[in-house]
Amino acid sequence: MEFKGFQRVSLLDYPGKVAAIAFVGGCNLKCGFCYNRDLVLNSQSMPSVSEEEILGHLETNRNWLDGLVVTGGEPTIHPELSSFLEKVKKLGFSVKLDTNGTNPKMLALLLQKQLVDYVALDVKAPLVKERYQALVGVQANGALDDVRESIRIIRSSNGIDYEFRTTVVPELTKEDLLLIAGDIKGAKRYCLQQFRSDVPHVDERYSDVSPYSFGFLQEVQREIAPNFQICKVRGARLSQVGGAFR
Repeated sequence: MEFKGFQRVSLLDYPGKVAAIAFVGGCNLKCGFCYNRDLVLNSQSMPSVSEEEILGHLETNRNWLDGLVVTGGEPTIHPELSSFLEKVKKLGFSVKLDTNGTNPKMLALLLQKQLVDYVALDVKAPLVKERYQALVGVQANGALDDVRESIRIIRSSNGIDYEFRTTVVPELTKEDLLLIAGDIKGAKRYCLQQFRSDVPHVDERYSDVSPYSFGFLQEVQREIAPNFQICKVRGARLSQVGGAFR
């Protein structure tokens, strides 16, 4: 399997783990606010990282690395993902998968084979065609049904940890965020991620968009927290809610 980036260590991207991060190229969505511009738009022109290099790094550093995060881009559009993760699991590492949820068949296969320990699924917008299309930059068509099915698969799977998360780009209204919270009510963990304007985006116009204030994110967090075991705000100040502040 071919990758387009590799971070040898991260203390932030896999909760509770010291992990490496493998970045795949290409994505089936074109979210204008996405930070990984080159991975989405220009991955074919980026230098490649072989799976042998990644597996070699994991094996060499298995005494202090705990896991591998596979992100992108969108990992599940790559058919060879399953065979790569089998090799990672044989080395004894935990695996976190970042996904947009549009390939429930691949997700179900990975979970059935016990190749993933933690799934982070991005809920881009309310699961309503007009709003979802507006945020993801492509025609939704069957994508909404696929995302709903991925959410169902994750929530019904035993033995995996997971989170749902939304990047709170100001194009999303408070009403939108309340609708998303209703769509995934009862989930274990939901994260509101602060939008950043100081990085390259798939759509350069987002560089001129000011993020919501922390106060706004906190207001939404307070209102939706009872729907989840844990509700977090990321990227503003550290804050965690699980029905009540703690």
